[in-house]
Amino acid sequence: MPTLMPTPIRFYFDFISPYAYLAWHRIHAIAEAHGRTVEPVPILFAALLNHWGHKGPAEIPPKRMYVLKDTLRTAHTFGLRLEPPPTHPFNPLLGLRIASLDVDASTRRAVIDALFAATWGGGDGITDAASVARIAATAGIDDAIARAAEPAAKARVRAATDAALAAGVFGVPTMVCDDELFWGVDSLHHLERFLRGEMQTPGDAEILARWGSLKASATR
Repeated sequence: MPTLMPTPIRFYFDFISPYAYLAWHRIHAIAEAHGRTVEPVPILFAALLNHWGHKGPAEIPPKRMYVLKDTLRTAHTFGLRLEPPPTHPFNPLLGLRIASLDVDASTRRAVIDALFAATWGGGDGITDAASVARIAATAGIDDAIARAAEPAAKARVRAATDAALAAGVFGVPTMVCDDELFWGVDSLHHLERFLRGEMQTPGDAEILARWGSLKASATR
C-alpha cells in the first residue's frame, strides 16, 4: 500500500496581526522538521471578532501598547525586523484576497512573505492598490489587483473565514494540525510537542472532559 502523506498544518492568518507575522516566519521550519507542509488560509480577523463578540487588541488602548512591546520583544528573540505599518488598524481585504488567489504553492508563499514584509517589516503597508500591485508582481503575480477584485476572490476569503469559524477558530494566528487547534505565536512550542507525540499526559483526557462539562455559577 502507498504511504499516506501527513496532513498539512493549516495556518489561519490575517495581515493585520503582528503575531501572525511572527508565527509565519516560524511555522515552515517546524512543519518541515516533522515532514509536514503548511497550508496558508487567509481569513478576516474582524469577522472573527464580530462573530465571537470580542474586541481587537488595537481597540483597547493599554492592550494596544502591550501588544506592540510584546511583539517587539518576540521579534528580537526570533531575529526578525518588526515595525508598525503606516496605519493600524487598516483594511486588510486586498492583501487577503491576493493571498488566496489560485496560484502555485511557491508563488503563494512568496506573495504572503512580501505582503507581511510590507506590513510589519518596515514597508509601505498593503492598503494602496498601486503599491500592492508592485509587491504582488515582484512575487510573481502580475494581474493581482484585477484578479482580487473578481467575485470569486472575494467569495474565497468569505468562505475560508466561515469555514474557520465553523472549525472553532477565534483568533489569528491559529494553526490546526490533525484537527488540534493551536492559537497564537506562543503556542508554537505546544504544536512542536504535539508533532513529536508528547502532547498528552496521564489524566489529561479526564481533566478535559470535566472542564468541558463544568456548569457556570456566575455570569457577567
